[in-house]
Amino acid sequence: MAGVAAGRRRAMGLRALLLFALCAAGARGLYFHIGETEKRCFIEEIPDETMVIGNYRTQMWDKQKEVFLPSTPGLGMHVEVKDPEGKVVLSRQYGSEGRFTFTSHTPGDHQICLHSNSTRMTLFAGGRLRVHLDIQAGEHANNYPEIAAKDKLTELQLRARQLLDQVEQIQKEQDYQRYREERFRLTSESTNQRVLWWSIAQTVILILTGIWQMRHLKSFFEAKKLV
Repeated sequence: MAGVAAGRRRAMGLRALLLFALCAAGARGLYFHIGETEKRCFIEEIPDETMVIGNYRTQMWDKQKEVFLPSTPGLGMHVEVKDPEGKVVLSRQYGSEGRFTFTSHTPGDHQICLHSNSTRMTLFAGGRLRVHLDIQAGEHANNYPEIAAKDKLTELQLRARQLLDQVEQIQKEQDYQRYREERFRLTSESTNQRVLWWSIAQTVILILTGIWQMRHLKSFFEAKKLV
């Protein structure tokens, strides 16, 4: 009985861990520092047909107060997003605080780059800029209170909508994992085939080299009248 109870506790712990991972996978919040002309890029692994929302705000370093203060409205931030094929999905100029949205059409690693093209940073000593960035993907990008108010949904209907969106996102994640497995399988098969042909080529080269050495030695011995 103790073993069964322990097994159930482990299973419940795994379910809780999986639920936490699914809830946390769609949202990423961080901050980083950049210089006046520095460009910072991030790689996000996104399934196809998935909406992504990024919110950011900037703070400027004040040398006198030795603290980061809210940036001036004139500061400009440029956001550029590229899909796994290198095509530009989004390229737009924003202010010191903003929100960008795009929808992926190709599964894989998307590159999200931010940089400031404002010269007003030179007015501040050091030109240090702190950028707070929050990226949400899938159902985490949906504003459910706004959806409920717009569509006049009850609490039960809203919860059902959330569950449907989560199931749809899980399906997209599974499709993407199958896509990755297929790509990995094709890469492995291609690598194995190249290794096989390289082994065959090495064997043929060794055989031809051996034949040439034998003929060369035979001609040498015949020239010396040793045979």
